[in-house]
Order: sequence, then structure tokens, then C-alpha cells
Amino acid sequence: MRASFGLLCGILGCSMAVTASVAQSVEVKVDARAATTAFPHFWEQTFGSGRAILSLREEYRDDLRTVKKATNFQSIRFHGIFMDEVGLYDPNRKSQNPGLKAEDVATNGIYNFSYVDEIYDGLLANGVKPFVEMSFMPKGLASDPNALHAFWYKQNVSPPKDYAQWDAMITAFAQHLISRYGIAEVATWKFEVWNEPNLDFWGGNPRQATYWEFYDHTARDLKTVSEKIQVGGPSTAQAAWVTAFLAHTKQENVPVDFVSTHVYGNDEAKNIFPGTALANENIPRDRMVCTAVKHVHEEIVASAYPKMPLIFSEYNASYANEPDVTDTTYMGPWMAETIRQCSGLVEAMSYWDFSDVFEEQGVTRTPFYGGFGLIAADEIEKPSFNAFAMLHELGEQRIAVDGPVLATKRSDGRIAIALWNYAAPYGEGAAYTPPPADTGPVKTFHVTVAGAAKNAAVTVMRVDADHGNVLKVYDAMGRPSNPTREQIATLRTAGEASKPEKASLKDGSLTVNIPAQGLVVLLIAK
Repeated sequence: MRASFGLLCGILGCSMAVTASVAQSVEVKVDARAATTAFPHFWEQTFGSGRAILSLREEYRDDLRTVKKATNFQSIRFHGIFMDEVGLYDPNRKSQNPGLKAEDVATNGIYNFSYVDEIYDGLLANGVKPFVEMSFMPKGLASDPNALHAFWYKQNVSPPKDYAQWDAMITAFAQHLISRYGIAEVATWKFEVWNEPNLDFWGGNPRQATYWEFYDHTARDLKTVSEKIQVGGPSTAQAAWVTAFLAHTKQENVPVDFVSTHVYGNDEAKNIFPGTALANENIPRDRMVCTAVKHVHEEIVASAYPKMPLIFSEYNASYANEPDVTDTTYMGPWMAETIRQCSGLVEAMSYWDFSDVFEEQGVTRTPFYGGFGLIAADEIEKPSFNAFAMLHELGEQRIAVDGPVLATKRSDGRIAIALWNYAAPYGEGAAYTPPPADTGPVKTFHVTVAGAAKNAAVTVMRVDADHGNVLKVYDAMGRPSNPTREQIATLRTAGEASKPEKASLKDGSLTVNIPAQGLVVLLIAK
């Protein structure tokens, strides 16, 4: 049975349906006059996306602009800039420029930057820089033309057959970028060597040693063109190889400007922390990402490069298509908790990814299948999009507060506070499980703000089962696999953020009820 509770008790007249579970009470005391620490928005600086060629699609660019407006993210990372579909490398292609000197025809015929330019021009035109993942192998350079990955687009994952040819391509690639965009711009990009070479995305044997050779060539090629180019790796899955990578680059004097690696909330501890006490722990989904971040942070501190920047260039609550995770309101509390734990340990984290214009498992068949994106197919905003937009409202100075709280100061003088009620996914795996009748206890937050006006105005934003949650409408439709145009229009409207509510402090305090898997952000007037 469901009961009605005031979300803002005694302040707002609104109410919503929540479960009849006994509420849990949380006291939150925020001192707006307290000293603060820097709180850069590391979780939204970079986003991942479907492979490079998809960035030429209109829906991709529409979604990019939508997420840019909500988060002001700075760069985007995708696979496949060197894949044949982008057309960069073709040793059999003859030059179309009759004015070239004979000695230049071969080189200019091999490299075609037309789509590379369209891809990067499109990002930059929307205020987004490339985070250049240098993958995958062009067929004409592959040591094994049959080394195709299982992804739908069948990228080649083999090492180059001839490192002289690879060196020439990387050199030409870097020179072209500098010629087109200028070194002042290109020096602000990150160049990451390959993707997850510790898994089947790399066909070298043995994997680590052959990746070292590959990294060494690529990093030195880039630095030969310009020392200002930022290059890093090992771009591994499951936070792997970092200690060995830094030891190798130090021993061989190989350039490295940042460490990058990946982790997901449903990765297993035995794969991330082999040989440590953590390997046998059952680390829950809401703790796994930042446990791995802390582990790699400590590896860097113990290395020859203790101040090396750390970038988790992929992260999410799930590496699989789990509709009960990435499509649902679960992502709001999960994101907030991840931000709280990881703050101060990492320079940037790239959420995988910003849009379900995405084809690793094939062409999208239905809008809600557990895709990684913040925006579903047909430009429908998910609860995770609304959560990111709300969390973007946090300030860049953090006030220390214990518990499931992020308290910050904004540059406009307002206090921004995020509160959440974390609850595990209602179901897990490829099938969607509707929320149960009793989703778990409500949390009642009693928030006291010292240093603010006793009756300061408060703006209240929410994502939960009844706010900013398109699935409520999609479920009521019967979850159509192929929504009609009319249904798509309805879903787009349903996916929009709920209108912020207005409240005020009463004697410096506010009470907020948050249902399971709910996220609230409060903006308290200066």
C-alpha cells in the first residue's frame, strides 16, 4: 500500500506517492561560513560516446548540444578515429591532386583527412574538444586482417604489421591536426593510446609487452611532432597495469603526461585488485568505482610520477546493458554518491556515455534497453540526464559535511546541497523489472544551514519515481519497442526535468523527504 508524504514538510504544499516503509531520519548541518576546499566538476568534464563516425549523424550532434547545455562538458572521447569507415588510411588510394610533386603523391594518396576534419570540426563548433583515443587499426596496416572484435562494427584490434608505416601515419595525423587547428588548440587535447589493451580490444601477444611497444612508438611519434602534445595510457579496463605502465615508461624514458584507465560499478573485485586483500571482498556497486579510483591514485603516488594526473576515461554503474540501472532513477543517487567518494582523488572522469546513438551491440532496436547514454534513442532524456543537470548546479567550493550529502558554495553566492536516498537496482540483468510496490524506506533529511538568512529562499530540484522519470510514462504505454511519432513526442515531454519548486528556510532549517532512488538538489539564496 502507498501513502502520501509532504516532500517539503511544513513548507511546500506538494505531495507525492511514496512507499509506506518507515522513514529514516538524517540530520544535516551545513555551515555556510566554514572553510571550503576546491571542488572542480571532475565527473562532467569529459563524456564518452559511440564510435567516431557516428558523430556525423544529426541526432548525435543534437544530443551533444543538449548535454553540453546541461553540463558544459569540455571534451568527448570515442573509439575508432583510425577505422576504415573514417577513411584516413588507404595505401591503395591514388592522390586526387594533380598538382603534387611526384615524390609527394604516395604520401598524400595514403592519407585522407576529410572525415577526420568533419568529425573534429563538428565537435569544436559545439564548444567540445576531442579526447583522442588512438584506435583502431586500419585494415591496410593490420598485422592480422582477421583480428576483428566481436562488436557489431567489427573493428580490427591487431598491432601494426610495420611500425615504420604506423609511425608515418601517426606523424602525419599529428602534423595535420596542428596545421588545421594550431598547436595552441591541439596542446589542450588529450591523446590516449588505444582502448583496453588488457582485454580482447588488443590482439598483441603477449598483450602487455606488445602494448608497451605500441605505446612507445605512438607516444614518441606524437612528441616528435610537438612536445606540447599530451599523451597517456595505458587506457586499460578494470584499473589494470598502472604500476607496471609507469615503471615501464620510467625505465625506457617514454613520454607520458597522464594515466588513464577504466572501471564500472559491476566490475568484480577479483579482476580489479588481484593479489590484494580487496580481491576477495564483495564490493557493492555504489562503492566499486571510487574504491578503484583510490587504489590507482595510491599506485600513482607510490610511483616515480607521484603527481601524475589521473583520468578515468570510462566509468558508469554498469558495463552491460542493464535497464534497471542506466535507464532508471537509480543513476541519480549512484552518481551523487560516486562524486562524493571520488572527490580529490582524480583529475577527470569520463562518463560512458552521453547518448544512445551507439552501435556496439548493433543498431538500437528500442529506446530503453539499458543503454549507457544520458539520452535515449529519439532524443528522449533519461533520469540520468536530469540527475547530471541537477548535479551541475553544485558549486566549485565544497563544504565538509558527513553522510549522503554534498554541500557547496557557488560563485553567485548561493549554497547548493545535494541529498539522496540510495537504493540498489530493483532488478539486475538484461530484463527490466518494474519498481516493486514497496521500494524501500523514505529518508527524511532535516537540513540546518548556519550562516544563511533564517528565511532564505530555496529552489528545490528532484529526480525520483515521480519527477524527471520518463520510465513512468513508458511503462504506462506498455513499453512499446518501436514507439510511434506521437508516443515519442509524449516521451520527450515526460523525460524533461520537473519544474523546480520554491520554498524557504524556517529559522534556518528545512525538512525534505526523499523516496528510495531519489535525488534532491537545493539552491539556497545568498
